[in-house]
Amino acid sequence: MIEVGRICYKVAGREAGRYCVVVKVINSNFVLVTGPKNVTGVRRRKVNIMHIEPTKHKLDIKENASDEEVAKAWQKSKLLSKLGIKVEKKTKKKQKEV
Repeated sequence: MIEVGRICYKVAGREAGRYCVVVKVINSNFVLVTGPKNVTGVRRRKVNIMHIEPTKHKLDIKENASDEEVAKAWQKSKLLSKLGIKVEKKTKKKQKEV
């Protein structure tokens, strides 16, 4: 059930509670996932398959797709609103002047 393009829910780790997309199956225990960061808040990383829960949804992407390609696939599928995902907004931190 874990395959390239499968949307998963992270159940463990610092990004638990967020959705990600499988970009590459590394072996029987690990996969490479991305949100990407500016869409769901999950950065590209290797995760144990025990730390993700696959959903029934799948994006149409190729293996090792870039974050830009995955973001376009999210927009095209219109699953962001269906899953209740709010797009992360970039915020610039102001540096304190000394």
